[in-house]
Amino acid sequence: MGENTFGTRFKITSFGESHGKVIGVILDGVPAGLKISLDDIQKELDMRKPGQSHLTTSRSEFDKATIQSGTFNGITTGAPICLIIKNTDIDSSNYEEIKNILRPSQIDYSALKRYGGFADYRGSGRFSGRITAGFVMAGAIAKQILKKYDIIIFAYTKSIGTITDDIKDVKVNEETVEKREKSLVRALTPEKSKMMEDLIEKVKNDKDSIGGTIKCIVKNLPEGIGSPIFNSLEASISKAIFSIPAVKGIEFGAGFKAGSMKGSEHNDPWIIKDGKIITTKNDSGGIIGGISIGMPIEFTVVVKPTATIGKIQKTVNYKTMKETKIEITGRHDPCIVPRAIVVIEAMTAIVLVDHLLIQAKIPSVL
Repeated sequence: MGENTFGTRFKITSFGESHGKVIGVILDGVPAGLKISLDDIQKELDMRKPGQSHLTTSRSEFDKATIQSGTFNGITTGAPICLIIKNTDIDSSNYEEIKNILRPSQIDYSALKRYGGFADYRGSGRFSGRITAGFVMAGAIAKQILKKYDIIIFAYTKSIGTITDDIKDVKVNEETVEKREKSLVRALTPEKSKMMEDLIEKVKNDKDSIGGTIKCIVKNLPEGIGSPIFNSLEASISKAIFSIPAVKGIEFGAGFKAGSMKGSEHNDPWIIKDGKIITTKNDSGGIIGGISIGMPIEFTVVVKPTATIGKIQKTVNYKTMKETKIEITGRHDPCIVPRAIVVIEAMTAIVLVDHLLIQAKIPSVL
């Protein structure tokens, strides 16, 4: 597994497995002189951790972050920063019982063919969504850097199943954040939130799962950020987002709807407002030609239904090469969307800091 590092100037290296001793991340390229707030890192982790409500997995992890290197007196030194979280609530017994049976739409068969049966299968091991806790820690530090430049990232649940909470011109402020955090599914409209909660509860009772979408908005990113052709801002964000387990799609601005639009409908007219060049709408999602234009970056991410469900499913035992059935027990999320929101924000923050460092918009010493 040699592809665990992401980034050019602001690099993160992810390590650990779902049922291993620790999970963590190493950050290289963090500017010196940044005062690190462990409280801010912990707040981000608390948004991702399991056991938040009856709508999430019952696995109970405190997910307490500790910094192992790269800071002195709470301030970054410019050296690599290592953060870890200890895994404490581990139960591998269910995985021992089914280790030779391929779980539908899980990593079992792919990993078997790629790593010859040596990959850790407990809780999907290296491929588990649990590794995203490391992404969140790295993203929390990236957000602390972006905060100095008033660059804000905000994501929320746009849909669960067919229930959509699509709001135009979302005002990203403290009130909106509070509204999101009052919702168990992290939607913005209370009525839609209740409908989504009820749907997840029903799916959970049916021993099934449900997918959804997450909308992410970036405010105040300056114009001219992005390095085409193969390191465009869209390409970098997309690669980062697709590193998150369960993500199956991404669209910027009008996205796939653009395929049914005319140019006169999709084009974003330029105007001058308060001495600044802006567009009257934002179907481009704030990026043209892979480069930011100063408008909000807007994209929507598709999150698939959790593959681990309690229903009886057809499968095979790869040891006996016989068809069989599987009924998975244990702890899992009926819907991963609410916990994935902070991960989407984290990976976006990492990309933005990396691009800003590449273009020398952020100094090596803050």
